[in-house]
Amino acid sequence: MNKEMTMQEIESLYESEWVLIENPKTDEELKILGGKVIYHSKDRDEVYRKVVSLRPKRSAVLYTGEIPEDTAVVL
Repeated sequence: MNKEMTMQEIESLYESEWVLIENPKTDEELKILGGKVIYHSKDRDEVYRKVVSLRPKRSAVLYTGEIPEDTAVVL
């Protein structure tokens, strides 16, 4: 997990998981293009606990699966 990866690589390796990316590469609209995965889990809360313990300077957490239709998303 110490190498830079594209979003395609991340999504294929960690399908339907929550992923913590350190120093994410983004475009001008802040869409994540890739980065270094430092943690991943099927359990969202586990990933957020890892964020608190690792305290990365710049990071992103994302889900690589499909969000069910009956789920509310708050941005």
